[in-house]
Amino acid sequence: MADQELPSIEFTKMHGAGNDFVMLDGIANELPDMELFARRIGHRQLGIGCDQILVARRPRDPDTADFRMEIYNQDGSQVEMCGNGIRAFYKYLRDRGYTDQDALRVETLGGVVVPRWAGNDLVRVDMGRPVLAPAKIPTTIASGDGPVLDVTLSFAGSLAGSFAGNLAGSFAGNLAGSLGGDGDSVVVSSASMGNPHAVIVVDDVETAPVATVGPLVENHPAFPARTNVEFIEIVSRSHIRQRTWERGVGETLACGSGACAVGVTAMLRGGVDREVRVELRGGDLHIEWQGDDAPVFMTGPAAEVFRGRFPVD
Repeated sequence: MADQELPSIEFTKMHGAGNDFVMLDGIANELPDMELFARRIGHRQLGIGCDQILVARRPRDPDTADFRMEIYNQDGSQVEMCGNGIRAFYKYLRDRGYTDQDALRVETLGGVVVPRWAGNDLVRVDMGRPVLAPAKIPTTIASGDGPVLDVTLSFAGSLAGSFAGNLAGSFAGNLAGSLGGDGDSVVVSSASMGNPHAVIVVDDVETAPVATVGPLVENHPAFPARTNVEFIEIVSRSHIRQRTWERGVGETLACGSGACAVGVTAMLRGGVDREVRVELRGGDLHIEWQGDDAPVFMTGPAAEVFRGRFPVD
């Protein structure tokens, strides 16, 4: 008897500055339970492999948004916002004929975001106003209205098990040296762009202990919803280099919302101009913020890699 083909669904692999995604059409297709399905698809060895899975849906309220974007991490957790993902999402909708508009209102768990076509596979995104109040980021490392800038985050007594072992030996030296802490702490700034970010300034981003400090900060009790962690090197007033430890994923080649949080905190610290190029391992993003109640604008690329079908059994 010939083998019967398993039911399958079409997917599209995309990336934005190296941050890679699997796009699924939840408008035309009925999708399985996404928490479990995302783990299968996102696995780099046993699935398609990606940083996040993006699902296109109709908006809950057509008066406030044109489409809805759901975002799932490799571990199946759903997150609020993804700056690189919103650009890929917009290009996907245009390429599939769902829209020919030059601007869209996209509903996310982090609010409505507006991407605009900028030509040559570039998308400019109105990311909205940054969230600077600690309770709304959310974080407990500061109180009041914010901003949260250059605050010492202590690891002593806050984390147990395998994380605690990372604080010994040469790692403590890395903390005290390149990260501005004392071996039991790091100095962070924090903001939300619809999702939480902790920003750490380092002398050399290439040697920053991303894989060890990243999960420590991500899972620190001071961030009740966990956090994305950006390690940055300020090259000049118009140029920042960034590496990202992404919540629920690990290190990624790029993080668009992270680049926005990096730009905002660096501008508030007075280290850069109001327009800055953020250099990520997967490409460059251009970040603009005029301060106060103004929105943050991010411009960057979006590209399709390939299409295929994936079994849903």
